[in-house]
Amino acid sequence: MDIIAPSATQRANLPSIPSIGWGWARNVVSPIALLALWQLGSSSGVIPPSKLAAPSAIVHAFWMLAVSGALWSDLVVSMGRVALGATIGVLLGLVLALAVGLWKANDVIVDPVLQMLRTLPYLGMTPLLILWFGIGEAPKIALVAFASMFPVYLTLLGGIRAVDPKLLECARIFGLTRWETIRDVILPGSVAPALVGFRYALGAAWLSLVVGEQ
Repeated sequence: MDIIAPSATQRANLPSIPSIGWGWARNVVSPIALLALWQLGSSSGVIPPSKLAAPSAIVHAFWMLAVSGALWSDLVVSMGRVALGATIGVLLGLVLALAVGLWKANDVIVDPVLQMLRTLPYLGMTPLLILWFGIGEAPKIALVAFASMFPVYLTLLGGIRAVDPKLLECARIFGLTRWETIRDVILPGSVAPALVGFRYALGAAWLSLVVGEQ
């Protein structure tokens, strides 16, 4: 029986067999080597435990905290602080970005003030927040909110300003009202930058929480 080889078109339409790639292994070699050198330096005494704890000591402490339940209760508290502070910051960033991006007057009045405030090192504001709100939950949440507000504000405002003018011209030609233009053209066109801002805001929220809890 003769075997007919498939043509080039038939071969192109055949389903591809997924292959197992090992490229990810190259990405973990250097971290594993760093941990091994770290552990070796700690075990040999080159790295004193008073300066930097060994990886084995960190894993042991993690296990003890996890078994005792202290880790999970503290983690719930920290996540609650991040959730509340980031929610406040993201909402403020959204409102301010929409107010500045959609109304020219706010672009002149509000944006210069926010551009000045965003240059402040928010991690260095911890002593000032303690003076304002005392020692408690309020300064931690305020620091998280301040840190997470500006990534959302800047990215969403940039997305609003970057909407293609041709789309705005088409909306005007088709007789869309201002609200319809905002709803159907401007807001959909700025969703992608806003999502990038949310991601940066979440990272800034966790970083500020670490400093606030110290």
